[in-house]
Amino acid sequence: MKYFLYILTLVFTACLTDNMDPEKYPQKWQLVEMSGNIVNVSPSTGSDMAWQEYYILYDDNTFVKSRNRRNTINEEAGTFSFIDLSDGQYLELAYESDNDIIGNCSSEFKELLKLTSEYELVGTWLACDGPGLVYKRVD
Repeated sequence: MKYFLYILTLVFTACLTDNMDPEKYPQKWQLVEMSGNIVNVSPSTGSDMAWQEYYILYDDNTFVKSRNRRNTINEEAGTFSFIDLSDGQYLELAYESDNDIIGNCSSEFKELLKLTSEYELVGTWLACDGPGLVYKRVD
C-alpha cells in the first residue's frame, strides 16, 4: 500500500510540474500586484489595481501584451528574449512601435522584467518612478 501511495504521489507531482514547464509555450504572465514608490502605501491587487494586463509569450519568440484600463483594451506585439545580466535573468520585450503600455525608463520600444522565479516576473519601471509591477505565470 505504501508503494502504491508513493507511485501515486510521484505521478501527481509530475503532472503538476508538467503544467508549468518553463519550456512550455504559450506562456501567460498575469499582472497580480501593483505598487508605487510612496512609503507606507500597500500594494494593490486584483480589481483594486489601476489596470489589468498580461503578456502571452509564444514559442516563436513573439509576444502580445494586453492592458485593460477602464474597459478600454490596448494590445501591442513584438519579440522577446531571455537575457542574463549581472544580477540575474531578465525577460526583454522589444515592441514593433511606440505605445503608452510600454513600461520602461527610456524612450526605447523595450521593456525589461526580472525573472525572480520560474513563475514570477518583476518590472523594472519602478527604478524611474513608474509603478512596481509583479506578474505571475498562470498557464
